[in-house]
Amino acid sequence: MNIMIQISINALIACGMTFVILSDGIDLSVGAVAAIAGVVGASWVKLYPDAGILVSLGIIFATAVGVGTVCGAVNGFCIAKLNVPPFIATLAMMNAARGLAYVLTDAKPVFGLPESFGWLGLRKAGPIPVSIILMLFVIIISFIILSKTCFGRYIYAIGSNREVAKLTGISVLKIRFSVYMISGILSALAGLVLASKLQNGQATAASGYELNAIAAVAMGGTSMSGGRGGIAQTVIGLIVIGIINNALSLLGVSSYWQTVSMGVIILAAVIIDQFRK
Repeated sequence: MNIMIQISINALIACGMTFVILSDGIDLSVGAVAAIAGVVGASWVKLYPDAGILVSLGIIFATAVGVGTVCGAVNGFCIAKLNVPPFIATLAMMNAARGLAYVLTDAKPVFGLPESFGWLGLRKAGPIPVSIILMLFVIIISFIILSKTCFGRYIYAIGSNREVAKLTGISVLKIRFSVYMISGILSALAGLVLASKLQNGQATAASGYELNAIAAVAMGGTSMSGGRGGIAQTVIGLIVIGIINNALSLLGVSSYWQTVSMGVIILAAVIIDQFRK
């Protein structure tokens, strides 16, 4: 249960990252999008000091959809329509979103939030934390989309060979645009769950989360060049990384070395993928 709680936020981001990587893309802006969504959601709910759980949840999901859609749409437009390399487009969004989060908060945390705002990140539904229930819901929906729908098949086709997919009649532009929208919305939702857990919104939140998400996707065996892998593999990667981090923490290993381990995991996964190809 402890490991599940630890990976719940990263799992939301990693699911969106799986869509992007399967389409032969990358999204470096997920951590910054999570941060700005947390700041906006916390600032909004602060206007309603007596907000109940339903109001807080409404603000959380509305903010996730709004902020995630805007950020994802900008990424998708630049990449799909303007042919900007995904690395450059999402790197620009990462800096812009993080900088805007600092501007909105003046580099100060947004605190003094109603207790109901913490329901999603801190409370339980029976014996199971709400954040884990949300994680499982997103994983199941993502799995169904990728494995049981035409949209999912199109993502795999584009990741395998974009030109062939285009010649077979698939709207490559729309699909590539859509995957960045999905990544943006799930990243924003993860940022709001994190803000709910911390009971404040911070411009520095979710720093480095893009590394964790990429590590989870790569560790599970999803090809970094697209077209092969899926949500099931990402879940395996999440669990393995969760176990590694938990073990390192129990052994008293510095968090800095845990960051080093993430880098090693990504490099090893990519090398293994190259040998498999």
